Amino acid sequence: MGRVGVLLLNLGGPEKLEDVRPFLFNLFSDPEIIRLPFPWLQKPLAWLISTLRAKKSQANYEQIGGGSPLLKITQAQGEALEHRLTEIGQQPVIYIGMRYWHPFTEEAIEQIKRDRIQRLVILPLYPHFSISTSGSSFRIIEEMWQQDPTLRQIDYTLIPSWYDDPLYLQAMADLIAQELTKFPNPDSAHIFFSAHGVPQSYVDEAGDPYQAEIEACTRLIMRTLDRANPYTLAYQSRVGPVEWLKPYTEDALHNLGAEGVKDLLVVPISFVSEHIETLQEIDIEYREIAEESGIENFQRVPALNTHPMFIDSLAQMVVSSLENPPCTFDTVAHPNKNMKMYPQERWEWGMTTAAEVWNGRLAMLGFIALLIELISGQGPLHLAGLL
Repeated sequence: MGRVGVLLLNLGGPEKLEDVRPFLFNLFSDPEIIRLPFPWLQKPLAWLISTLRAKKSQANYEQIGGGSPLLKITQAQGEALEHRLTEIGQQPVIYIGMRYWHPFTEEAIEQIKRDRIQRLVILPLYPHFSISTSGSSFRIIEEMWQQDPTLRQIDYTLIPSWYDDPLYLQAMADLIAQELTKFPNPDSAHIFFSAHGVPQSYVDEAGDPYQAEIEACTRLIMRTLDRANPYTLAYQSRVGPVEWLKPYTEDALHNLGAEGVKDLLVVPISFVSEHIETLQEIDIEYREIAEESGIENFQRVPALNTHPMFIDSLAQMVVSSLENPPCTFDTVAHPNKNMKMYPQERWEWGMTTAAEVWNGRLAMLGFIALLIELISGQGPLHLAGLL
């Protein structure tokens, strides 16, 4: 078989408060996160957003200990996976590639080349495929493959998503069942699945399968759990003024409170590791919203982390991917190059949605131009004596 490597892909996160701003810059520089009508605006806008959001984000990270635990948990997952694969007769080398912080995916690929890996399994730690998560990481690796003859000598295979893997589903159901026992009436507690959102246009225009996979996964987990508890699926972490997948988590919490729900168990369905979205956004922000809405008993299912059944799930997927025909870059969803963040483009007079979008675009362009002029000290406002 040759020397085998397993590349685990994840988002990455700032480990210290001083890492927060450059991490945000890397995040918003990715066109799969924020897609602009003019690509040359990507980095200036990323600089602006990361600068404006840095203090608030740092305050959020301070609430969870001053940094993200994502790398340490991913490393622990890699060690557990290596141990499990060794137990079942494999001898892989595990690599970790983060999209927006160290160790970057590019660093992991360079190490893979140095180690002369001959077969590579590329495994995102995202159960559900989205062009903004797994797809973004695949895009970077695909570009490296196209440009590097050495990489093209490696036999690789992708595992695009695994939301329907039976062992993964059983691990999720196991964690939910454990948490339900903490409620006075476990059978009536409302199960609340909170998934990370994506812009609606990614689904409508690019054919992103994320929403369909999330919805299917929710049904499969409930079927595996085999309980009659009521449940809800909502989407968190939206950014910017455009429409994201609905219902939004905060709106759904308000609605459940208004309906008289008192016992709520939150399931972070799209996260397999504890990080800022679970420890701060769910545990602190959404807990506060839930309590203000009248929900009295707010509990959360922990992320899978190194749950033995989850690690076994990853190991079995690696073995299966090595035994089956490879999944290549050209078989996974790619965003259209001209895909717009905003679905409406036809201009209409009046206070329409299209007008608001174009006004926002023009305002953004003007604001960035003003910032550039303030920084450079040159431009039309300086020539006119206004600055």
